Amino acid sequence: MQKKVFVQGLILAAVLIVPLLLNYMGHPFYLDLATRLCILAIAAVGLNLILGYGGMISFGHAAYLGLGAYAVGIPAHHWLYGGMDAIATTNGFVQFGLALLVSGIFALLTGLVCLKVKGVYFIMITMAFAQMVYYLFISIAEYGGDDGLVIDTRSEFPLVNFDDATQLFTICAVSLFFVMWLVWRISKSQFGMVLAGIKGNEQRMIAMGYNTFAYKLAAYVISGMICGFSGALLGNFTTFISPEMIDWARSGELMFMVILGGVATTFGPLLGAITFIILEEVLSTITIYWHLPFGLLLIGVVMFVKGGLSALIPKAGDKE
Repeated sequence: MQKKVFVQGLILAAVLIVPLLLNYMGHPFYLDLATRLCILAIAAVGLNLILGYGGMISFGHAAYLGLGAYAVGIPAHHWLYGGMDAIATTNGFVQFGLALLVSGIFALLTGLVCLKVKGVYFIMITMAFAQMVYYLFISIAEYGGDDGLVIDTRSEFPLVNFDDATQLFTICAVSLFFVMWLVWRISKSQFGMVLAGIKGNEQRMIAMGYNTFAYKLAAYVISGMICGFSGALLGNFTTFISPEMIDWARSGELMFMVILGGVATTFGPLLGAITFIILEEVLSTITIYWHLPFGLLLIGVVMFVKGGLSALIPKAGDKE
């Protein structure tokens, strides 16, 4: 147990301290890279709640990233140009609250449909809903359409300056740690146990009297809201949003992170995100076809490393 806590603490400390140290040494690029890593890891942790613990393979979670980002960009856009006073604001509490609300409502409405089916049908419907959001934002010229939308003013919070790269990274890292803790608590709760039981044998859980549809829908909504929160952070980080971040390929990348790190583990999504971001950065400098060696690596991990990368670190992953 002590070794487990030590390794986990070491990973978290490295994620928080190393980028700040490199930035202090005059390498701000690595701080930006770490900020992006933390944001995507948050989305991966949210996806892992339903993919890993619930056995629901969603190919449309990038939609929530986009909804969260646009929840920041659209109010800031109207605030800058003086239109639609009802939503024109750069208040961070309003923007992030809107991101959570919109993501939660979208997850609730689509979940009512998606969760009626299973397997490949569930995968295809989640991807279809995400593509609907993708083409919706492409068709709205007011917000840049396919060209995207520039966020001129980041979210504003008391005592916090998102224009400061160090503060933005710290907020993203702390948010990641909190979301990891939250999903861990959920997985250890009665709700999480029922969710795991549904993944193992849904018919048995129904026979025991559980409303499995309600449990899956609740998990799906929580997962979507976490990804929406991640999207709000992503919009503030990039200061540019476009429908491209909603494309099905982005959903695939989130799935890669979860599978690569280890499904149904607390640290799996984080390890997967770290590996994905580092490999993307390194391989893309070698060849524009970096997806090929990365794909081969993913296949190798799936075939030969049971439990993902978290299984390679003794006592680091708490596999269910």
